[in-house]
Amino acid sequence: MSDSSTDSGPVLVDHRGAVRLITLNRPHLRNAIDFPMRYALAEAIEQAMDDADVRALVITGAGGAFCSGGDISMMGPLTPDQARTRLEAAQRVIRAIWNGSKPVVAAVEGPAFGAGAGLALGCDRVVAARDSSFGTTFTAVGLSGDMGISVSLPARIGLPAAKQLLMLPRRIGGEEAGRLGLADSVVEPGTALESALADADRLAQGPPLALAAIKSQMGRPERNRFDVLDDEVENQVALWQSDDFAEGVAAFKEKRTARFLGR
Repeated sequence: MSDSSTDSGPVLVDHRGAVRLITLNRPHLRNAIDFPMRYALAEAIEQAMDDADVRALVITGAGGAFCSGGDISMMGPLTPDQARTRLEAAQRVIRAIWNGSKPVVAAVEGPAFGAGAGLALGCDRVVAARDSSFGTTFTAVGLSGDMGISVSLPARIGLPAAKQLLMLPRRIGGEEAGRLGLADSVVEPGTALESALADADRLAQGPPLALAAIKSQMGRPERNRFDVLDDEVENQVALWQSDDFAEGVAAFKEKRTARFLGR
């Protein structure tokens, strides 16, 4: 059961204890992303990242669809400044996920196309229904891709395969998405949200400082591997001094579940 929630608007926010559930809410258009949704989604993620009571986020879509992509009915000729404003609003969503210290889980039912695929793949974990489908459909409207897909897609499946999917897009079902690495977990239809929330609950019980360090260390795969080694040392040194580390060691020795407080 939720503690509290919003019940209208392009994005729904549901407070579930230490987990914040964020739902794209344009089911009549399979949650196609328009301007108001971009701003509302970015704000919801940013607020959750800033909320000390939130330990993990789940992003999903209403009405049995994750997100069918950008709202094509809103697309048309734009000046360079107008196009930049539109695109930066989309990138703000991904920046909020990547810059945030808390793990984000995508719960995918139905389509995750274009910007919807970028949104899902930009999350730290993707849980997809077996009958869901992914598609990098940007070239269908003469575009190359945004919402971080130029980074997240090759990070998941490798650069050559990512280039082929962007240049020659095709629909990828949930089963294949799991095999390729687009999805981290493939579950039965209708259970993606339940499974994602269970994962988020587990993440919320984990050590928040360590999870934040993992996101930071692994968020820039282009970095020199020896620089990453230095980052690992600095993060581990800091974590070694934390109350969470002391609690984790004590819980292990006492054969009980650790209670991490993020300090």
